[in-house]
Formats: sequence, structure tokens, C-alpha cells
Amino acid sequence: MSDIASVLVTGGAGFIGGAVCRRLVRRGYRVVNLDKLTYAADLNALRGLDGEANYRFHQADICDGPKVASILADEQVHAIMHLAAETHVDRSIDGPDVFVQTNVVGTVALLNAALDYWRTLDGRRRDAFRFHHVSTDEVFGDLDLDEGVFTEETPYAPSSPYSASKAASDHFVRAWHETYGLPVVLSNCSNNYGPFHFPEKLIPLIILNALEGKELPVYGDGRNVRDWLYVDDHAAALELVLTKGELGQNYNIGGRAERSNIGVVETICDLLDAKVPLASGEARRSLIRFVTDRPGHDRRYAIDPTKAEQDLGWHAEESFETGLEKTVDWFLQNDWWWRPIREQRYSGARLGTGA
Repeated sequence: MSDIASVLVTGGAGFIGGAVCRRLVRRGYRVVNLDKLTYAADLNALRGLDGEANYRFHQADICDGPKVASILADEQVHAIMHLAAETHVDRSIDGPDVFVQTNVVGTVALLNAALDYWRTLDGRRRDAFRFHHVSTDEVFGDLDLDEGVFTEETPYAPSSPYSASKAASDHFVRAWHETYGLPVVLSNCSNNYGPFHFPEKLIPLIILNALEGKELPVYGDGRNVRDWLYVDDHAAALELVLTKGELGQNYNIGGRAERSNIGVVETICDLLDAKVPLASGEARRSLIRFVTDRPGHDRRYAIDPTKAEQDLGWHAEESFETGLEKTVDWFLQNDWWWRPIREQRYSGARLGTGA
């Protein structure tokens, strides 16, 4: 472990943030989880950390600068890992203002609080401090099916209000580094999947609908391509970016696992048919229904993770096939987590394609 022993994780009750908190606590870091607890946050995913001496939770909004400043002063962390964000593309199309507020205004408020806190540090603590901003490959825009891949030098070209808000936040983080000297590192990831994935996203929605014998909605022709990354592999990469990443640099984190949406859905159908066949004997592929595509739906994302692999020594441990089977098995074994969300908090009205 580096000089970073205590980490403030924003958005730690979210899907990726929860995986980060579980990993860092398990590896001996002191973790301070700051989360507003919006609709997609769930402390049940972190109930295994309750009572751990090296874990604390604060319910707070990153837009509340004085509150964040107070938490930083009280907790005296060595680093911040910023994952708090609104992330659902369809929701950003319906209501972009909240994405601007959280992802842009909130990030700036957090940067200001971090800068003020960092300036109070001295000596080794000041030198070791890091602000790690976690972002998405969607900031790079769209790729043709036969085009190359996103690298750290790919120009930004966001297509949705969500990706535009994340692109703006990336730029503000870099500006606080260049203008004020705040020690930052950045990472951009491909689509995550795995345990505790919120049920409005593509993979968990298809798993649960298919398990229950419901229709399986697929946008457009289903041939949009995404690069998929198992969430625990991403959490491992984020730890390395935080502790070993070069200041001012960004690192693309991807799974080298490009799949079309229809291919993902068909694979899930086949896995569930083998594990828990429908009582009717019907193949679950027959449940697939193509629905009207969403506006501005990017055709393809693909990340080149070579820099992270070479500079940080990170490699994804799960292939898409092994990771997806682990994910299906997890949902089959953990209805205590997802069933209340499906029945009480989420109607299944939205279809997501991302993390």
C-alpha cells in the first residue's frame, strides 16, 4: 500500500462505488463513503461493511460544499475517489438539468472543497494527496463499427446530455490541476456489469426479465456495440490509478470485450435456459422484442486499456464469458437484494445500455 491509507469515496453506495468500497475495506484502507442516496444508491449492497472499524458512511450531497469541507476536515483522508454522478442516458434525455447539477456543479463544488483541504496539508501528507476523478468512455462519442478504439488522446465528442455533463466534469478536473495545482488523476471506463448492478441497466434488466419469463426489450436493431468490464476488475484498476497513476494523467479502463447488445441478450438467454429452463420449455430468445431506438444512441464504444496495462500493471481477470456467468449466478442466488428493488422501487419502465 502507498502513503494513501484513508480514502473518501463519493458515490460509494452506487454500483461501481460499492464495489470500490468493498475492495478497499477488504484490502485494509480506511474508507469514508459519502453518498446522497439517490434512487440508484443502496446501502444494502454494503451491509457487509457495517461494524468494520475502517469504514464510515456520511449521507451528503457533493453540491453542498460546506458539508463536504466539514467531512474532509473531520475525517482527514489521504485521497478522494470521485464516483458520485447521475449516469443513466435515458434519464438525462428526459431531464438534463439534474445531470448538470450533480455531474458539473457538484464536481466543481467537490474540487473547491478538495483544494481548500489539500492546502491545509503539509509535508508528506500534502505530497501524497490525490483527487481521482472517475469518468466514462461515453465522453469520446461514437465509433463506426469498423473504426479503431478510444485512446487517452481521442478528442471528446459527447452525444447525450449525460456524456456531455461527464465531459464537462473531466475538463474542470483538469483545469483545477493546471490552474491551482490540485494533484489529480483521471480514468475513463467502459460499460461495467456484475453483482449489485441496478436493475434498470441492460444486463441486470435482461437477466431478471428473462428469469421471470417477461419480454426482453432491445433498442433499435440491437447491433450497438459496447466494451464490457466486470465491476471487480474495474475496482482493482481504480485502486492502481489512485495509488500509482501519474499526476495529471488519465487512464482508459476497458475489458477488451466488445459485444453487440443483441449478442449480450442472447448469451444471457442461453445461460438461463441452461441453468433454470422456463416451465413452458420455451427458449428465452423468443422473448426478445426490438423497441424504438433512443435519440442519439451511439453505435459503438471501444476502449484501448494498453496504458493502464503497461504503466500500472493492471489486467482484467474476467473474460466476458466468465464474468457474465458469475453475474447471472449472483442474481440467481441473491433475490434478497434485487427483488425489493424490482417490486417496490423500480417498475422496469426504463432500458439502460450502460454501467
